[in-house]
Amino acid sequence: MLALGEALTARGHDVTLQTWTRWREPVEAAGMAFAPAPEYPPFPTRERPLKPYEAVLRAARDTRPLIAGLRPDAVVADILTLAPALAGELEGVPAATLVPHVYPPGVPGMPPFSVGARRPRTALGRRAWRLFDPAVQRGLEQGRDELNATRARLGLPARQRVHNGLSAELCLVATFPQLEYPRTWPAGTHVVGPLLWEPGAPDVDEPPGVGPLVLVAPSTSQDPEQRLVRAALAGLAALPVRVLVAGWRADAGSPRDLPTNARVVSWLSYARTMPRCAAVVCHGGHGTVARALASGAPVVVCPEAGDMNEVAARVDWAGVGVRVPRRLVGPRTVRLAVERVLRDDRIGARAAGLRDWSTSHDAGATAAGLIERWLLSRRRS
Repeated sequence: MLALGEALTARGHDVTLQTWTRWREPVEAAGMAFAPAPEYPPFPTRERPLKPYEAVLRAARDTRPLIAGLRPDAVVADILTLAPALAGELEGVPAATLVPHVYPPGVPGMPPFSVGARRPRTALGRRAWRLFDPAVQRGLEQGRDELNATRARLGLPARQRVHNGLSAELCLVATFPQLEYPRTWPAGTHVVGPLLWEPGAPDVDEPPGVGPLVLVAPSTSQDPEQRLVRAALAGLAALPVRVLVAGWRADAGSPRDLPTNARVVSWLSYARTMPRCAAVVCHGGHGTVARALASGAPVVVCPEAGDMNEVAARVDWAGVGVRVPRRLVGPRTVRLAVERVLRDDRIGARAAGLRDWSTSHDAGATAAGLIERWLLSRRRS
C-alpha cells in the first residue's frame, strides 16, 4: 500500500493512507496524509473475543466518517481489509482491491490455495484435484454468506458471487505474472507486478571472504525459535559461501558456535543487499520472495504457514528456486537446496529473467495508471 500510495502521489494525486499508527512516519514522509485505522483483535482471543466479521462490521462503521469527510474519488483496500471498501460503498465511493501476493481464487481442477501443492501436469492430476472442488465451493459459499450477513447489518444488498470481498471493477494483483498459473482472468483483474517498499535500514558489513553471498531472511512473524536460521547456519558452515543472516531475534539469545563464514544482524536493507546475493533462504513471505526475485536472486523457500506454502509451490513451478517442506527443514536439507540453487544455471537464469522483467516494468506506475483509467471510464459511463 505504501508503494502504491507513493506512485499515486508522484502522479499528482492527493492520497490518504489509513493504517496502524506505527506506519504514520513513513506515510507522511512519502507525502501522503495519514489516517489511523481501528486497531483491535480481528480473531477470537481469551481477553477480547471478537469474530472476524464482527471486526469487519465494527471497522466499517468506524471508517465511514473518514470517507464521508474526505469524499475521495476511490477507495483502494487490501484483500484482507474489507472495512474500507464497505464504508466506501455506504458513502457511494467506488472501491478497488489490492492483492499483495499471488491471486487466491482458484479454478476447477486446481489444488486449493495455500495447501502447497503444485499445478497438476496431467489430465489425471486435474481429475484428482476436481474431487476437492465441491468442498472448496462449499467453503467459498459459506464465506460469501457470512460476508452477506455483515453487509445486511450495514444496510447493503447481498452479492451472489463468491470472493465477493474482491472488487469486480478493479482488482490489482501485485505479483510477478511468471508466478501465476495460466488461467482466464476475470474482467477488471490485472497482474501489475510486485509493489515493493521497505523501511530504512543501516548498511551492514558482509561476512569476509570471496565466496557467493547467501542471505538468510526469516519471517518476522513466524518461527519464533528461529529453526530455519539455526538450520541454515549449521548446514552452510562447511560450504564455500558467505552467510548473512538478517532479522535475528534478540529474544532468541545469541547464536551458539557462529560459523566463521557467517554474520548475524538484526536488520538490513533487502533492496541494497539482495542484488549482491547468489541465493536467498527464506520462509516464503511474498514480499521477501518478490524482492529477491526482483533482485535476480534465486530463492530457497522453507514455508511455515498460510500462503507461504502457495508461494513455495509457485517458486518451484516457475523454476526460480527450490522449496523445502517444513517437516524436512534441517541443516542437511538447507545445504542441499542451496547447493542446487548455486549449481543449476537454469534456476539462476530464470531468476535473472524476473529481475530484468521487474526493471522494465514499473509496477507502481502500472497500478496507478489502471486506477486512473478505471475512474475515467466510470465518469464517462
